[in-house]
Amino acid sequence: MRFIQAKGVKKAAGILAAAVILGISCGTAYSAPTPEEQAVLDRYAEYIDTHKAYDFGYPANHDIHLTEFYKWYLDSHSYRAMVNNAGDPFEIHEGGHLNALKFERAVIDFFGPHYGFDLNNLWGIVTFSGTDGNSHGIYFGSKYLEKKTQKKPVMYVSDAAHYSNMRLADVQNIDLVLVPSDEHGRMIPEELESRLVPDRPALMVYAMGTTFKGGVDDMDALNAVLAKYPDIEVYRHVDAALFGGYLPYTQYKDAVNRKVHPFDSIAVSGHKFFGMDEPAGIFLTTMEVKQNQNPYNVTYLDGSMPMINCSRSALSPLKLLWIIRKYGDKGFTEQAQGMLERAAWLKAKLDEMGWQAWLEPMSNTVYFKRPPKAIVEKYDLAPDFDARLGGELSHIVVMQHVKLDKLQDFLNDLSAQK
Repeated sequence: MRFIQAKGVKKAAGILAAAVILGISCGTAYSAPTPEEQAVLDRYAEYIDTHKAYDFGYPANHDIHLTEFYKWYLDSHSYRAMVNNAGDPFEIHEGGHLNALKFERAVIDFFGPHYGFDLNNLWGIVTFSGTDGNSHGIYFGSKYLEKKTQKKPVMYVSDAAHYSNMRLADVQNIDLVLVPSDEHGRMIPEELESRLVPDRPALMVYAMGTTFKGGVDDMDALNAVLAKYPDIEVYRHVDAALFGGYLPYTQYKDAVNRKVHPFDSIAVSGHKFFGMDEPAGIFLTTMEVKQNQNPYNVTYLDGSMPMINCSRSALSPLKLLWIIRKYGDKGFTEQAQGMLERAAWLKAKLDEMGWQAWLEPMSNTVYFKRPPKAIVEKYDLAPDFDARLGGELSHIVVMQHVKLDKLQDFLNDLSAQK
């Protein structure tokens, strides 16, 4: 085995970010990295550790505390087995393959009530990502509507929602209608009404925090439009990748409570607010929706397989459960409130500077006129463009690791460039 340092390595803030590719030659016995190869890996690790504090532009929580989990994982020798959650966590059978389904079920049971699901009418899985959760929401919604109406649905989503929704409609061959959004990323109810197909069921995808602006679709206003057309059968899926993580722990918790704003399924990321160290998420829906899917009874798994994926990570549920036990509702509440307070503080400071900026209600994402290139690169700021707001934009997603002192560094740099 040999390590090859990739050409064209990325630089950020003038520091080398080492990229490593593993090159494996057939028939070559394993050998430990040479000192030079180890140095490449060490530089990469040092870069990650040094620059995570200034990773402002994307919704990842770098304040990760899984040291105790990995100590258990190594000490218990659990890492020496391939454990696979191929199965329904709500239909756990004795024996069979190695899995962590009971832990996956525990994760779903913990989160379900936070989104207004009753435990006796709850089904879900731990997903590979927010996109995987949306894939299940769109798939389950489509099949549910087809079974009820014998018609293929039309999917409606705003043009400001995460691009995965558009991609998934293409992958699943679902007719898609992109509904225009306003300048702050919210689906416009009047535009939805003008685009409704009256003789087809509606698969609504509501954005609970759009990717760049943090816009939240007004479910009440959009549902009022749909209520004018009682003959249209509707399934509502909520894409709440980031906001769905922290909103249950804030004064805005009703925004993701299906008892207040009815919806049929919701997807939430685990690697954003909750602090997973790799992509993961949860998909939640009702037993009624699950029971109106093709069960795909699989004899060798001794059960029905309504989910898209056969193999699923058994490690992600264990990590999520570890995080839940570590922080609990109290810890999550402190983190959520801290994020929103720091986002409001940043917006106020930008206002004081006279730097054009916006912050939507319920949001931890401050978006603003794009700074000079050096600042964009130093803080890894995501770009966007909207002529309605003056053109080139950037944003800061105030996650747990985005502390006040680092935000002050950003403001000092911005002030020096004015």
